[in-house]
Amino acid sequence: MADARNEPVVVIGLGRFGGALAVELNNRGTEVLGIDGDARTTQSYSGQLPHLATADATDVEALRQLGVNEFHRAVVGIGTDIQASILATSLLAELGVADIWAKAISRQHGRILERVGAHHVILPEHDMGERVAHLLTGRLLDYVEVDRDFAMVKTTPPQDAVSVPLRESRVRSRYGVTVVAVKSEARGPDARFTYATPDTVLMYGDIVLVLGRIDDVERFAESG
Repeated sequence: MADARNEPVVVIGLGRFGGALAVELNNRGTEVLGIDGDARTTQSYSGQLPHLATADATDVEALRQLGVNEFHRAVVGIGTDIQASILATSLLAELGVADIWAKAISRQHGRILERVGAHHVILPEHDMGERVAHLLTGRLLDYVEVDRDFAMVKTTPPQDAVSVPLRESRVRSRYGVTVVAVKSEARGPDARFTYATPDTVLMYGDIVLVLGRIDDVERFAESG
């Protein structure tokens, strides 16, 4: 099976989101074709991306001439021009691109993108807003929603989970969450996360990664 990381990606729209994504992919060794309709924008990335094109992504013939139909993966990062975002996404689907990611600025926009062919919809502003809200209102050190009602959080353990092995603290049965990994701050600033096991003993000051339903992981964090 081919390594998906080595498959080239076409990124349409080199604004803040698309441009940052394209540069990061390129830095990770992925071949990227960056496309934008503004020549000044594409020129601004000339020192960071080896493959650039100034073209109208709502023109199917322009996309064909650039060989976009030969790509397996594509990202539509077009921002405020919703019509162009939707049309570019539908053209990628028409060209047979198998894995289409598209940025949306609202849930309604996202639903339309899914209808016209996007396999993955990204809501960066909405997702970041939710994440910051969770961090501001709780004891969470970090928060990543992995599904509609499922999340992984970084937090500190509650008092009743400290100084006993995880199997004895019964974290999963009491809170409905799983402690995935732990980092012991007592080991110094270079401490790293290690996988948690039933024999892992959590201590005050430890940082834990916890997986579970959003209400459950928040209840676990608030119990500290």
